[in-house]
Amino acid sequence: MKKISELLEAAADRAVPVVDGIDDTALGDPTPCAEYDVRALINHLFQVVVNFRVLAAKGDTDFGEVPEAVTGDWRARFREETAKLATAWAAPGAEEGTTGRMRLPARTVGNMVLGDLTVHAWDLARATGQEFVPDASVLGEIGPALAAMAPMAREAKVFGEPHPVPEGVGPFERVLALTGRDPGWTPPGA
Repeated sequence: MKKISELLEAAADRAVPVVDGIDDTALGDPTPCAEYDVRALINHLFQVVVNFRVLAAKGDTDFGEVPEAVTGDWRARFREETAKLATAWAAPGAEEGTTGRMRLPARTVGNMVLGDLTVHAWDLARATGQEFVPDASVLGEIGPALAAMAPMAREAKVFGEPHPVPEGVGPFERVLALTGRDPGWTPPGA
C-alpha cells in the first residue's frame, strides 16, 4: 500500500499541468460542479489543499470562508501548495490516529484530499478543454475509498446522487459518477 504522501505527489503531477493550462479568460466558465465556475473551483481547491495540510499535522481547520486565491502568480502558488501538502502527509505520524473535528482515521482524511485533488483536476480540465487522466495508483486508492465514504459524503452534501452510467465504463468514470458527476459533461455550447 502506497503512502498518502506518494499518492498526493502523483495526483499533483497530474493536477498541476491542468491548473497551469487554465487561461485567465476561462475563469468565469462553468464546470461540472454546478455551484462553481472555474475561478470558484480553483479557490475551493486551494482551500482544500491548504486545510488538508493542516489536518495532516492534526490541526483544526475552518472550511467556512473561501479565500480568493486567484491573484498574483496563482499557478505557481498552486504548485507550491500541492508540494507542501504532500510533504505534510509524509511527516511521521500523519497517517496514524484520527484527525480534524470529524475525528476520522487519518488515512480516510488523506483519501478525501486525494479524491478532491483528482476529481477537481478533472473538473477543471473538462471545463477548460484539457485532457486529464488520473494516475493509476491514485485511481486504485480513491475508487474504493470514495465508494466507502459516499454515504457520509452525500449526507454532508459533498457528493451528489450517483450519476447513472452504462455498463462497461472505466474505473475513473465510475468514480466520477459516484460523486454525482456526469463523466460525459462538456461545457455548454461545446
